[in-house]
Amino acid sequence: MTKSATHRADGRPRIVISGLGAVTNLGLDVASTWESMLAGRSGVGPVEAFDVSDDGWSVKIAGEVRGWDPKTRIDPKVARRVDRFASLAMFAAAEAVESAGLDPKSVEPTRAGVSIGSGVGGVISLSEAHVKLLNSGPNRVNPFTVPKLMVNAGTGNVAIMLGFQGPNSATATACASSGHAIGAAYDMMQRGLVDVMVVGGSEAAVSPLCLAAFMTMKALSTRNDDPHRASRPFDRDRDGFVLAEGCGISVLETAEHAVKRGAPILAELCGMGYSCDAEHITAPQVEGKGAANSMRWALQDAQLNTSDIDYINAHGTSTPLGDTAEISAVRGLFGENCSQVSMSSTKSMTGHGLGASGGDRAPALRAGSEARRLRAHHQSARPGRGVRHRSRRQHAPREAPPLRLEQHLRLRRAQRLHRRRQVRRLGADSYDKQTPVGAPGLCVPARYNSAWGLKSPCPSGAVRRGVHVSSARWNG
Repeated sequence: MTKSATHRADGRPRIVISGLGAVTNLGLDVASTWESMLAGRSGVGPVEAFDVSDDGWSVKIAGEVRGWDPKTRIDPKVARRVDRFASLAMFAAAEAVESAGLDPKSVEPTRAGVSIGSGVGGVISLSEAHVKLLNSGPNRVNPFTVPKLMVNAGTGNVAIMLGFQGPNSATATACASSGHAIGAAYDMMQRGLVDVMVVGGSEAAVSPLCLAAFMTMKALSTRNDDPHRASRPFDRDRDGFVLAEGCGISVLETAEHAVKRGAPILAELCGMGYSCDAEHITAPQVEGKGAANSMRWALQDAQLNTSDIDYINAHGTSTPLGDTAEISAVRGLFGENCSQVSMSSTKSMTGHGLGASGGDRAPALRAGSEARRLRAHHQSARPGRGVRHRSRRQHAPREAPPLRLEQHLRLRRAQRLHRRRQVRRLGADSYDKQTPVGAPGLCVPARYNSAWGLKSPCPSGAVRRGVHVSSARWNG
């Protein structure tokens, strides 16, 4: 085994993905979630976790994980003492470690760690404790409330379950939480601190408090009569995102460690980029400059050019401002190469998993050359401005036609008016963004502000275009 097979040209270790785990509203593991993605099934439906029959609820739909029993993988006693979001993380982490063929006891515990993001952590447990406090008094509050509500409860319980004593980190940066968690692990591994990291994101925010909060922000879709089509990224009739829950976990290893133990190499994580709009707490910068920066810096880190990219798995939450800004970012960065780039969003099926976004795309890494088929199911029925369908119903960013001066002025006035309305409504799109980069043989399921790229280990030329991830043996 040569050093070039396990290290980059600049001497930094190559970081690979060897295992995946997921619990989503499309399936309770990676295989079933991926199958649902290919079939174009939606995980959105009427809310079942609590009663929304009252007329006060203008939003009655969500992307819930249904039919899931955490006790099939987690000690029942432990499952009762952790919040739903932490159970999701532990469940998916167990699958990821199993799929990687990794025996936790065979790993030096101080050289293995966990980094899992979450936007709101144990918000369900916090809400339940508050209700108990009001109804029954302070002495009736669950003594496990604090360890259940902490954002780091997911990453901490996963570390306890696996016995990993290395770095343990939990990021809470709204929709970018998963990407930042992955990026933190990537940076630590390239610094030589650890050989193995369990990474991703988990969220369980389908609660009365969260649904009501996003509802009063006017951030959610109110298409209650057609839940399967409520989340419609890049569609001109989109009216907000659909609140969802779920978890996606990946096992990262240094290439040297993975090769030494004969691990299945699924992909290489080859670039990260971080940025911030620094403009508004929830609304995105109109031209998508922060998103463009994160993608640009990820490409630089990966030592790739925009011409190497042919597919982007977008953040695409289905909000009016967010989707438009994302298209602007891609057009601004890719320029004339835009015509070679296809872009779609898996949120058309899952809804928006908040802090789990980015991590919950893990199933898309499993599919090998079949991943190209994923694009066909992310259709907008009526493409919005700057979007067009490609063959097989793909939609891609394109240059808008030149505007005459009077058209330009009208557009700018409309944008200013829309932005004032959105500021009043606190349109919920993360100001921290995390975006995908992909190239021939490059897989990029991602979100925004940590732009990250995933490179397939398949032989050169095996897949010329499209997302490709293979379970083939590592060949450097």
